Amino acid sequence: MKQTHIQHFKKQLLSLEAELMECLGLTSESSKAVELDQARMGRVSRGDAMQQQAMVSAAHQRDEKHLVKVRKALKRIDDDDYGFCLECGEDITMKRLDVAPETELCLDCQSLLEQRQKRQP
Repeated sequence: MKQTHIQHFKKQLLSLEAELMECLGLTSESSKAVELDQARMGRVSRGDAMQQQAMVSAAHQRDEKHLVKVRKALKRIDDDDYGFCLECGEDITMKRLDVAPETELCLDCQSLLEQRQKRQP
């Protein structure tokens, strides 16, 4: 892979990292415990608040996992291992990296992984 392509993906990854870090900082306020004072908040409102809190928590966990993948990709760039499938060692296509610059697997290995995961209970 050309150095210009690597720099392009590094720029994308750094931007994505900053965006995720900002999102993670903003969602921490929304994940505070729901008040139990039903005089101030009715049952339906409290239930809605708890549901919203659960959704925020799930989004927070998803963003944390995504941030880890982005940082691993940046590390692979620093180690000159970026753009190679971690499973088979083949090049990951530019098209795939354009869609998800943090990807670790080529399309074939990703498909095999998903098939194995479907078979597991």
